[in-house]
Amino acid sequence: MRDEHPHSGRWSRRDWLEHSLGAAAGLSLGTGAAQAAEKQPAGARPNIVFIMADDLGWGDLGCYGQTDFSTPVLDRLAAQGQRLTQAYANSPVCSATRTALITGRYQYRLRVGLEEPIPSRDSPHGLPPEHPTLPGQLGAAGYRTALVGKWHLGHPPAFGPLKSGYESFYGNLGGGIDYFNHKDSTGPKAQVDFWDGERLLDTQGYYTDLLSSRAVEVIEACKSDPRPLFLSLHYTAPHWPWEGPEDAALASRLKSLLHHDGGSLETYGRMVQAMDRGIGRVLQALREQGLEDNTLVVFTSDNGGERFSRTWPFSGQKTELLEGGIRVPLILRWPAQLQAGVSEQLAISMDFLPTFLAAAGAPSSALASDGIDLLPVLKGRQPLQSRRLFWRYKAQGQRALREGSMKYLRIRQHEFLFDLSRDPRERANLAAAQPERLAAMRAQWEQWNAEMLPITPEVYTHWVRGERQADRYGVDAPEAPARKD
Repeated sequence: MRDEHPHSGRWSRRDWLEHSLGAAAGLSLGTGAAQAAEKQPAGARPNIVFIMADDLGWGDLGCYGQTDFSTPVLDRLAAQGQRLTQAYANSPVCSATRTALITGRYQYRLRVGLEEPIPSRDSPHGLPPEHPTLPGQLGAAGYRTALVGKWHLGHPPAFGPLKSGYESFYGNLGGGIDYFNHKDSTGPKAQVDFWDGERLLDTQGYYTDLLSSRAVEVIEACKSDPRPLFLSLHYTAPHWPWEGPEDAALASRLKSLLHHDGGSLETYGRMVQAMDRGIGRVLQALREQGLEDNTLVVFTSDNGGERFSRTWPFSGQKTELLEGGIRVPLILRWPAQLQAGVSEQLAISMDFLPTFLAAAGAPSSALASDGIDLLPVLKGRQPLQSRRLFWRYKAQGQRALREGSMKYLRIRQHEFLFDLSRDPRERANLAAAQPERLAAMRAQWEQWNAEMLPITPEVYTHWVRGERQADRYGVDAPEAPARKD
């Protein structure tokens, strides 16, 4: 049916190509590809630019259905590359997903990955420096590795990005900072959390723009460094506090970075658009350096959306295993290797490690990955790969398993069975109608869970409490500590 919305995920590959080529008229890859062909030798290993938003909802880009504001850069990236409609984050919060991303394994295999998320700079938990990582293995394979933006996997002196495979770091160590004063909280105990390597920065400017500028500088350094580049660009946008580029005066008035008394759809849109513009500068830098054709650019989010995000047609949000809390946008562009199109391949954050190692021609991971290499499917060499994906979350006793189009979900003691192909909003509970399927998926989840580290009482968990958000009035969990800011 050609009158369906192009973001529905039901268009054919040919239909999407026709739509994309029309939308991208005048913005073709021709010039950049020609420059790359001149400047990069045939068969050169690709650069990899991995861009991750923070708390971006599945539907917050135009190419995923957003209509309240425009995201022309990321829409164009999707038109030129592969847009996945069945992509997930490993967790509905940041630290846990980032653990899976950097290790290529279920985060529940590491103590740091149990934290939902790491709550403060005083936490004793972090990514062990001795654990093999994505940047570490790419670095060993001859890549220059740089992290620009958010780390949130433990604080020095025991932990940090420079101890876990990145050669350079420019960004914040914790979960979030004010976009203007760059402090990790408010009040007398607030500290600046903005670093260049191990040097604390006193830099003025809107944080999203500062990260974009440094990413451009990292790419421009390719002129003097012949090694292929692995750049992790981890924005904090559109994570709270709710500050757009014109809201500098707001920073001095905030009583909490959680900013429960502020924000709006309009402000949220300006935050996302600032990130979109910054990514445009990064892509332009690749084009100007002649690197566009042989660079794998990936864009995604660390978890589902926050309270101003668009997650339609899904329900739920960050901290929840409903689709809105874990389904994320995912775009991959590599002109030299990938045709443009839409893929329904099931994907998850821990897939990036095996995918990037394969793209780089690097040895397989030192530890077996729980993820898969997505490239054979995206290149059309293999059919869609069937797989099972598992989640758990301490708050509300949540657990989930996706197998094919079926999803097993438990929240507190309530069990659900959904067919996401017919019911993406998770409203029609098939548990009573298909008890054998429910029992089988429950058993599969229990078997998988037995292989993971146990959730113990001291594990931190975050949830959306009814006193703070009116539509979450029924999910308070007094047995878990609340975050204090």
